[in-house]
Amino acid sequence: MPKKDKIVESIDDSFGNVVNAIVAGGAQKKRPAALYSGILPIGDIEIDCAVLEDGTRVLSERAVHRAFGSKRGGSHWRRMKENPGGANLPSFVSANNLSAFINKDLSAALKNPISYVSGIGGTPANGIKAELLPEICGVYLAARRAGELHSTQEHLADQAEILMQAFAQVGIVALVDEATGYQQDRAHDALRLLLSKYIAEGLQKWLKTFPDVFFAELDRLYSNESSNSQKRPQYYGHFINKYIYEPIENGYVKSKLNELNIDDKGRRKARFHQWLSDEGRNILIHQIGRVQGLMEMCSDIEHFKAAATKQRNVSIAPYLFDEMNRIIE
Repeated sequence: MPKKDKIVESIDDSFGNVVNAIVAGGAQKKRPAALYSGILPIGDIEIDCAVLEDGTRVLSERAVHRAFGSKRGGSHWRRMKENPGGANLPSFVSANNLSAFINKDLSAALKNPISYVSGIGGTPANGIKAELLPEICGVYLAARRAGELHSTQEHLADQAEILMQAFAQVGIVALVDEATGYQQDRAHDALRLLLSKYIAEGLQKWLKTFPDVFFAELDRLYSNESSNSQKRPQYYGHFINKYIYEPIENGYVKSKLNELNIDDKGRRKARFHQWLSDEGRNILIHQIGRVQGLMEMCSDIEHFKAAATKQRNVSIAPYLFDEMNRIIE
């Protein structure tokens, strides 16, 4: 039997509203989750903040309302009624006398807050990009300079000034990262990226890396007879660890090499340099050259140790991330 045609009932609404409803419904399903959340204290104000799964830093829209002591008064609801179903500015900047001081980008961002959930499966909330708060403060300060503030708005300009003073000391993004604990993960990710510069994905084929003249200089400094690869003192290995590997990125690379190359029984699987990437190996060779040059200038091992102590024991390559500098400090 032929299938009966399905009857699609008509929707009693305008085409634009139907499209908006569909878009809103789709956006609701895709709300990003706040992976980190916290309270941002600024003076005597506390603002709820979060870092979303895509890295966006947001401030709770409700919290920003509280920060400005803003209330949705009659004039705000009247403007909402005049523009039903449309995008409206939040009440803390919706007064008509402020409109001249709000640029198009800020207006668009505030009319379309970021919808997110407070956690995986959490409560939906609206947020404002953290970077916008200084711009919001700037609206009140610009209006005050122009003499356009009403007497009832003076306290809002004072509040904006307090906030701006706080931002002058520490960037708003850094404040959010600190309040939520996100800077810890940023630092860990920086370390991961740093190590990826040096460490290869697997064990590399052995290549002669330490030249014979390097060990000849070691023999001279220690007043030893000429050694060979089959018969070298164990303390040569300690020397290489201390003066060659450990100075590279302040020991972070050496620590990773230990993890990769030394088993639970303390036995080595291969030579350390076999775990290095091409770039890491090039940096290692450069470090060997630096140390060898210092060795050639010294008369014995004590002379070398004294000379090496005078040099700063820092990375031979600049740190790639500010976070790494903060870890070391």
